[in-house]
Amino acid sequence: MRGLRGVVASVFAAPDRALVAVLGLIISFAAFYSSGVGVFDETISRVGTLGVAMALGLLAFPLPGRIGRAVDILLLILGVVIFWRYFQIGEALEEGLYDFTTSDLWLGGMALLLLLDLTRRIFGWPLVIVCGLTLVYGLYGHHLPWIFRHAGFPYYETLRTVWYSFDGVFGGPVAVVTSLILIFVVFGVVLEGIGAGPVLLKMAFSVTAKLRGGPAHAAIVASALFGTMSGSVAGNVVGTGVFTMPMIKKRGFSAKFAGAVEAAASSGGQFTPPVMGAVAFIMADVTGIPYLTICIAAAIPALFYYASLFASVAVNASRLGIQPIPDSERQAMTRQDWVLSLTFVLPLLVIIGLLIAGRSPAVAGFWATIAAAVLGFILNPDLRREPQRLLAALAQAGRAGATILVAVGAVGMIIGVMNMTGLGIRFANVILGLSGQSLFLALLLTMAGCLVLGMGMPTVPAYLIIVLTMGPAIQGLGVPTLVAHLFVVYFGVLSSITPPVALAAFAAAPICGASPMATAVESVKVAIIGFIIPFVFVYNPSLTLMVDFEWGEFLWACLRLVLAIWVLASGLGGYDRARLDLPSRAVRIVSGVAMLMPGGLIEFAAFAAALVMLGFDWRRGLAASPPGFAALAARFGWKQA
Repeated sequence: MRGLRGVVASVFAAPDRALVAVLGLIISFAAFYSSGVGVFDETISRVGTLGVAMALGLLAFPLPGRIGRAVDILLLILGVVIFWRYFQIGEALEEGLYDFTTSDLWLGGMALLLLLDLTRRIFGWPLVIVCGLTLVYGLYGHHLPWIFRHAGFPYYETLRTVWYSFDGVFGGPVAVVTSLILIFVVFGVVLEGIGAGPVLLKMAFSVTAKLRGGPAHAAIVASALFGTMSGSVAGNVVGTGVFTMPMIKKRGFSAKFAGAVEAAASSGGQFTPPVMGAVAFIMADVTGIPYLTICIAAAIPALFYYASLFASVAVNASRLGIQPIPDSERQAMTRQDWVLSLTFVLPLLVIIGLLIAGRSPAVAGFWATIAAAVLGFILNPDLRREPQRLLAALAQAGRAGATILVAVGAVGMIIGVMNMTGLGIRFANVILGLSGQSLFLALLLTMAGCLVLGMGMPTVPAYLIIVLTMGPAIQGLGVPTLVAHLFVVYFGVLSSITPPVALAAFAAAPICGASPMATAVESVKVAIIGFIIPFVFVYNPSLTLMVDFEWGEFLWACLRLVLAIWVLASGLGGYDRARLDLPSRAVRIVSGVAMLMPGGLIEFAAFAAALVMLGFDWRRGLAASPPGFAALAARFGWKQA
């Protein structure tokens, strides 16, 4: 009773927060219904859910001060009128043709401005600027020169496409979010709510305790695991970084390195199966490729990405002389911890099992969420004592889902204008013209475009914007659709650590106590091999396991990647058993890049050169190595110089 009175008191004390929680619960329960029970009417599903999300956004991200509160109330009333009118128009369109009135056009224009304002409140200016410029381009692009010129579209036609149709704001991406992505957002937040997060962190620290990198390696493992739950790079950084970054610094790493490791590892969670920051579901809808196929294709490249982070941490730990965490300071997994780990492991197995059995991802997410909640009640005594934590998790999931809906709705403006004007195809033709039918040059131009277009944006809207403009270019040179889209996803995600707008690094900097720009630069250094991996799987599609797979090509690509990861990490870090001189570092870097370039002779020559250099440097470095290497030297007959 005391707990119930406390909840009631808090509702009356903070009505706005209570209404946000109620709207969040509505979105979560809508996700449950559409994924596990049935499908809403298309208009209710797309328009209604986005309407609730926008209302939640106005309450959860209010303007400051009394005047701001008054403005928010007026905007909330305006939003109700806008969506009430939209449903009326929808009914009229179902019965036949409808002539839009002047008031309809005014309401539609105000709706777009309201959506842009909410996008600014939640995500800042970058996405708003892109959306605003796109709308201006749709209205006035017929005055522009060169490829940017289009036939011209009047205001009413632009508004009818962008707002009053399922080709713009309420297009396919919003449908995918409402029918598929929201249930996985709920799944991730429920896992955190039932206590899976702390257990995952403890597991990561336990698994990596004997490694030199210690907490830095644990941060990589934890961020990869959290990446299966989180759809946000910044959320992943904050969720794990508040625990890992102080411990990384305590072991002797610099503050900027601690932030860089966390930022790079958290970004990798966005292309790590099974959830992939929700982008896998959007990709499945855009390409028509099954979701399970996309997950399998993304697995090996993601594994190599995290292996490259491990190598970077290992090199830096050795260079700084950092030793493994002493036994007395290690966190041992208790029996209860292993039991609670089942709340994470078993739901993931449910997802994998149902997908293999041929069920839809939405159904898999539905039953995985149910399994997580049931296991939480059975295995976590704290949850049984405070069952309201699960309700709070569902409300939080709805809030997280609302932010995704707002972002995807904003991107819908871009999609509508791009479809009207055909700018994406013309942009692709320019890239193909500049590259002169050179795949490598086209990939470089596409990479640069992805890094620029993705800056300051969450993963899903970044992917959608980039794939519309850059995707057709590399597909035009014969790159398979799945590989082309994965290439775009990688650089869209890596834009979150690329200066000058590096969201992940900027989120990590205040926690680790380093300069944001220094953290961003260090993040690029730590994850530099990740910028090469997309090029590798374009030229070696067998790495995806799903495109032109051949065992010989796959094994040779894996062997080269393993060696390249180490020689590049050690060459850039300047250490391997002992400090490396400048010529050794140069040979390692050049051979590491060269062995990943297409061309049989170059690959073999660089591979052989790297092996020779490793043998030479390891033998020469034994004299400067710890005493434990003396026995290794004697065993292999190496004489210390």
